[in-house]
Amino acid sequence: MSLDTADPHPVTLILLGPPGAGKGTQARMLEQKHGLVQLSTGDLLRGAVAARTAAGLAAQEAMDRGELVSDRIVLDILTDRLNQPDTRHGVILDGFPRTEAQAEALDRLLEARGRRIDAAISLKVDDEAMVERVSGRFTCASCGEGYHDSFKQPARFGICDVCEGTAFKRRADDNAETVRTRLSAYHAETAPLIDYYAARGALTEIPAMGEIGEIAAALDALIERLGEAQVSA
Repeated sequence: MSLDTADPHPVTLILLGPPGAGKGTQARMLEQKHGLVQLSTGDLLRGAVAARTAAGLAAQEAMDRGELVSDRIVLDILTDRLNQPDTRHGVILDGFPRTEAQAEALDRLLEARGRRIDAAISLKVDDEAMVERVSGRFTCASCGEGYHDSFKQPARFGICDVCEGTAFKRRADDNAETVRTRLSAYHAETAPLIDYYAARGALTEIPAMGEIGEIAAALDALIERLGEAQVSA
């Protein structure tokens, strides 16, 4: 069942996974197939600052002082974004919440709007395989399409499949030592969230070391089940 304007409420998903797990790729596919909108914390902050919203200005002031943007400001920015009409089918949260306190605050925000977290999706990975995966990735410098030395080369060497750009780039921190450090930090940070959503029956774990299409099919099946649950509720 596809999501449409007759849905009882917009679907709200949280996508959990370490760097390189494929969150961005899968989120784009969910956007295209189901009309969901990916809400990345970084993109939300940059958009709010650029738009000079009240919350965006508050975020800019905090960053100018060298401070972390507070949970309250992030929630205000998220609230503003949820008010925009393109989120009517549902959203995929990426990068927020990061702590149990943030998860509780997000629950309160959504409850006040008649929404809830329908599923917190944990993309399960093998750490050493992830080191190889992340170390080999690169992107199109023009459109941001992702590629990999071993798993996803452009169909035509040196030419982006999407925009036909010929310039590519790699992140400086995509090296084995840095990837291992980031994976360790991710697991430590995310463990409480895994427990939090598992205790609420909202956690779904999906193996993320297979083919992109296999992972996408598992996510599609989850969306299907959520749609059926809405209809029967």
